[in-house]
Amino acid sequence: MSFLEHKTIIKEGDLVLAFIGGDNLKPIYVTPGQSVNTRYGTFSHESMIGLPYGSQITSGKGYGFIYLLHPTPELWTISLPHRTQIVYTPDSSYIIQRLNVISGSRIIESGTGSGSFTHAFARTCGSKGKVFSYEFHEPRYLQAKKEFEGHGLTNVHLTHRDVCANGFDVKDLQTNEPFYADVDAVFLDLPSPWEAIPHLQSVIAKDRAVGICCFSPCIEQVTKTIEALQKNGWIDIEMTEIAGKKWDSRKEMIREVDDAVERLKDIQKRQAEGIEKKKVWIEMNKKQKEQDVANGVPLDERKRAAQELKEENKRKKQQTERDYGFNPWGKGKRVMDGDENYKWFDVSRVGSELKSHTSYLTFARFVPQLKK
Repeated sequence: MSFLEHKTIIKEGDLVLAFIGGDNLKPIYVTPGQSVNTRYGTFSHESMIGLPYGSQITSGKGYGFIYLLHPTPELWTISLPHRTQIVYTPDSSYIIQRLNVISGSRIIESGTGSGSFTHAFARTCGSKGKVFSYEFHEPRYLQAKKEFEGHGLTNVHLTHRDVCANGFDVKDLQTNEPFYADVDAVFLDLPSPWEAIPHLQSVIAKDRAVGICCFSPCIEQVTKTIEALQKNGWIDIEMTEIAGKKWDSRKEMIREVDDAVERLKDIQKRQAEGIEKKKVWIEMNKKQKEQDVANGVPLDERKRAAQELKEENKRKKQQTERDYGFNPWGKGKRVMDGDENYKWFDVSRVGSELKSHTSYLTFARFVPQLKK
């Protein structure tokens, strides 16, 4: 299983993201003998093997279904186990675009955390590129290393190091000898990025412009970061904040004035019928109560009889429920959006704000002084 290539058929051991609904995705490593429990029922892993990614499967008892999705960085961001705050897709996609990350790019990422952004970087730079990722917290480093190996991120070079204190020295995984990283994009998600910025000179490219983005939740951090960037020769400094929102589009039925008139008439008619039925029921109940009192029926027995009468009337009402036909305003038959038997127009509106970890993005460039 690899995030760097697309598979068609699900096999034993593959990672599957089970789409349960909304933003509810559950990562599953397909293992015979195991099953996944959801509110729609239980789904065995064996039933997934051999199916194409994107398949819909039903539970054993037919209570509901889930979709088996191929893992992508965007879906992994939604479903991954959080070890830290993560960079969500609205930010990561913008950062990748601003840093001009493409196939073959060489990237430094410091603050691996839960590995959300690492997956996006790895896919974008591809097999021809390289992601040098650093994590100072050893348990997080070990967990991230295990995930990256399981996800086939062969272009990620993960290092356990405090870059603020020890810099960005890169060692060859085979020989353990240091080598020149020659990176052209830098992403720092650190509490104090200004301490790491001076160490970048030993690893960034010397023959082309290099971009940097610092991800900081506090404006005080941004101020110190900008001071460090200016002191170390970085230019074109700019701070950005992403506030992404969903944009919903749907079809709305065209409602005519005649429909509204008919609707009002129907409401008035049903109100009158309901009032009359209620009057009859109250009168019958009153007479029955008077008769029971005269016959010496105990109070508890009268209450029980009244409750039975109420339930009987409710059943009769359900059995004789009117077919109101199609009613675009209320009670009645429903129709699917876009039904060709009715007139529609397209509408759109701003939806809820997209899930993100609010931070300031500070961008800058380093342009080396090339020798003539």
